[in-house]
Amino acid sequence: MLASTASIAAAPAILRAQRRAGDQPNLLFLWTDEQRADTIAAYGNTRFRMPTLNALARESVVFDRNYVAQPVCTPSRACIMTGLWPHQSGCLNNNIPLRRETPALPELAGGNYRTAYMGKWHLGDEVFSQHGFQHWTSIEDGYDKYYSTDRDKEARSSYHHWLLSLGYKPENGKNFTRDWAVHRPVEHCKPAFLAAEASRFILTSANQPWMLSVNFLEPHMPFYGPYNDLHSEQEAPVPANNGRDLSGPEPEGYRALRLRYAQTGFGGQDLKTRAGWQRLNRNYAGLCTQVDQALGRILWALEASGQSENTAIVFTSDHGEMMGAHGLVGKTVMYEESVRVPLLIRAPYRKQQPTHVTSNTSSIDIVPTVLDLLGRKPQVPLPGHSLLPLAAGGRHPEPFVFSQWNPDTSGNSPEGPRISARTVISPEGLKLVLHDHDHSMLLDRRRDPLELTNLINDPARKSDVLRLKQEAERWMRQEKDPLLDGKIL
Repeated sequence: MLASTASIAAAPAILRAQRRAGDQPNLLFLWTDEQRADTIAAYGNTRFRMPTLNALARESVVFDRNYVAQPVCTPSRACIMTGLWPHQSGCLNNNIPLRRETPALPELAGGNYRTAYMGKWHLGDEVFSQHGFQHWTSIEDGYDKYYSTDRDKEARSSYHHWLLSLGYKPENGKNFTRDWAVHRPVEHCKPAFLAAEASRFILTSANQPWMLSVNFLEPHMPFYGPYNDLHSEQEAPVPANNGRDLSGPEPEGYRALRLRYAQTGFGGQDLKTRAGWQRLNRNYAGLCTQVDQALGRILWALEASGQSENTAIVFTSDHGEMMGAHGLVGKTVMYEESVRVPLLIRAPYRKQQPTHVTSNTSSIDIVPTVLDLLGRKPQVPLPGHSLLPLAAGGRHPEPFVFSQWNPDTSGNSPEGPRISARTVISPEGLKLVLHDHDHSMLLDRRRDPLELTNLINDPARKSDVLRLKQEAERWMRQEKDPLLDGKIL
């Protein structure tokens, strides 16, 4: 059952930290699913109820403009766990398993860590321990059709078995669905379950270095939870670029997505009305707070066990969420709300002062940065670079940031446009989005932060387009991108 603070404190195996500052540091890797950057105060949002993350950010290096490798779950998760671009990991779209021979973070780090993964995985064999993680706490049962042939198709998640222990019975006799789970009391939802499991791991691991990754499903859809009404309409407003048309050519794939949401709604909300969008935004804000509450319990365990000063904390998300910006829901597009995510790093043992890094950064750099935090060298060459020199006032060796979209050609996924995209973002904030079978876009977030004007056909911006195309080609050639065949450039 879900452990209370009292029952955790009474567990016989718990040890106060016996290791000291200067010993091999721990890693607490915290990340969410579908959390855009502007959900916490460090990124300008003082309206959402996020006391834990706001406090963590005040003690952290905050990377102001961090972008994902691809704005959808599996490809981005593979990047964050392996340090590889989607076209290198082979995880080009959702539900493609990460190859067993491709090393993930614990395998890249090596060493004598006690390792654990908790939460959503979405990289194949969902409920089974793998890729160097010794302890495995799973929460998702909807991916059983993607299990490897040597896996037990009837195996169920840790969360499933915990719910059974509480007396719950699956609504369909087989699984507890996401929609069912989000209607439970907050203490029986997935964030609270993960908070208890992560706290237990931290409190019982103080006698050796450890590496713990905790991934929350929330605030990912279905956009419903126990805190739906926590935020007012003023605290969780509809985005300012909702209902405003893009000036200049709009990608047809984006237009088709918007029309679909207008026709069918989402999450039971009529998205032809502002009230429908308002309800989604209030629910989304509540899910962010639900995660924040769970994070508070985890960080309490870290502090209470005396391990805080010798533990690196990294917080990020796998992609953002449109939540009505440009009339869209979800991710899969190259607007800021979809591709930009928070990235916080706190490592007290490095004596790093809290600061903001204003340069563009990429999730491709997370693995090299984590290894640097732990004083480790990657076991294989990686395309990214550590961000720690940048946090200390230095320069990143790659001043441009890149993102990609690889469509699902299997026909099994309803997500996203059926086009390929390669995006390059310049240090001064120009974003070139190249599509192979649709309109491309040039956006200037300095003068147009809501991204309402596509400058791709502006004669005065031809030199910008050419310069960014050359950077895209350089990167594609450097990273052996198979899309470099002339179609997209």
